[in-house]
Amino acid sequence: MALKETIQRLLHQIADIRHDLEKAMEGNKAAAQRARTNTIRFSKTSKVFRKESVAAARSGMKKAARAEKAKGTKRAPAKKKAPARKKKR
Repeated sequence: MALKETIQRLLHQIADIRHDLEKAMEGNKAAAQRARTNTIRFSKTSKVFRKESVAAARSGMKKAARAEKAKGTKRAPAKKKAPARKKKR
């Protein structure tokens, strides 16, 4: 499942849950059951979204690092640490 597809699925599930919750507030017991069931599906889909979004962020960082190397840009050299001070007694 691609990240965009997962986002669309989440949006659709939110709309379904909202629709059923509105009916449940009017006293429709079947709609309340559908809302509870849909929240379980929503939580599973949200876990998939989390995994995919983290993977996409990591791959994006890797692509940026590769692009930086390809351009030939160099980072500034690391600064040297100051020598440790001696304690006074």
